[in-house]
Amino acid sequence: MTKAFDAFERAIRDAEDLLARHDAEKTVPNGHNGEVLKRAGLVMALAAWETYVKDRLQSEIDTWLQAVEGSPLGKFVRRRLEEDLKRFFNPNDERTRRIFIDYFDVDITKDWVWENYDSSTSKKVLDSLVAKRGDAAHKANTALHASAEPHKVKRDELEKGIRFLKGLVAATEKAKITK
Repeated sequence: MTKAFDAFERAIRDAEDLLARHDAEKTVPNGHNGEVLKRAGLVMALAAWETYVKDRLQSEIDTWLQAVEGSPLGKFVRRRLEEDLKRFFNPNDERTRRIFIDYFDVDITKDWVWENYDSSTSKKVLDSLVAKRGDAAHKANTALHASAEPHKVKRDELEKGIRFLKGLVAATEKAKITK
C-alpha cells in the first residue's frame, strides 16, 4: 500500500470517531444535539478522500519524475502540479478523472470496481457524497428548533459513506499509474 493509503486510513478515523461520538451522545439523556457531528463526519470523510487523491498524485509524480529530477522539465511539472492541487477541491468523479488523465493519461475511474460497485455506480455514489458534503458544509441549519428541519446527513448515510470511501481508496490503490 502507498503512503497516501496509510494517510487516508489515519484521516478517515476522524470521521469514524465523530460517528461514534454521535452514537454515544444519543444514549446520554439531555445530551447535546449530535446532528452536527454527522455533518462534520461527512466533511472529514471527504477531506480524507481529497487528501488521498492529492497524496497519490504527488507520490506518482515523484516516481514518474525520478529520471528528470532537478531539470527544467521536472521543475515545470512539479510547479504545475502544485498550482493544480491548490485549485483541486471537492474531488468528484470528473475532477479526479481529469487530473489523472492530465498528468498520467490514465482514467482512474475505470479502476473503481469492487464488491457491489462497478465504475459507473462508484462515480454516482462519489458525486452524491460530494454534493451532500457541500450542503452539510455550506448550508447552516438556521431553524429555531432542531427538529424543524430534516437532518442533512443521516447516520446510516454517513456510515455507508465512510465504508464506500474506504472501498474506493482500496480500489484506487490497485490502479497502475506509472509504468
